[in-house]
Amino acid sequence: MKNNTQKLLIQIKNLCDKRCVRLTPQRLIVLRLISQCNGGAISAYNLLRLLRKSEFPHAKPSTIYRALNFLLAQGFIHRIESTNSFMLCHYFYELSHNFAFFICNSCKQVTEQTTKEIEKILQSMAKIAGFIIFNNTIEAHGLCTKCFNVKLHTHFKS
Repeated sequence: MKNNTQKLLIQIKNLCDKRCVRLTPQRLIVLRLISQCNGGAISAYNLLRLLRKSEFPHAKPSTIYRALNFLLAQGFIHRIESTNSFMLCHYFYELSHNFAFFICNSCKQVTEQTTKEIEKILQSMAKIAGFIIFNNTIEAHGLCTKCFNVKLHTHFKS
């Protein structure tokens, strides 16, 4: 996992160089912390707590929010609206894409999927309504297969 995180951070550094944007040490650490969430999302306050435990013990909330704003603008992370948390984008090479999040209510695992077919349906509906869509976020809450199987097993065991 550590090797994958390192490769990912190198790809993002290279992409920042190509885009002529600056990946500061604080931004890089925030990105690393988010990438280590193993598929989950993390709140800004938890990021601040982790940042203070790492190389920036005197970090302020503004440090986190500036880093998050940069990472969001570059498409490296996503904000999960319903939980007010952040997760790594798995399609960061595409500066603009539409996506759906599947959020497990039990283990908090978040899975990102692109929504190309849903996008076509939304655009068609928007056209009928006389509306122009700039972006969309779809968030679905439920149970991942693992948590569903645990709940099912527990239910039948009772």
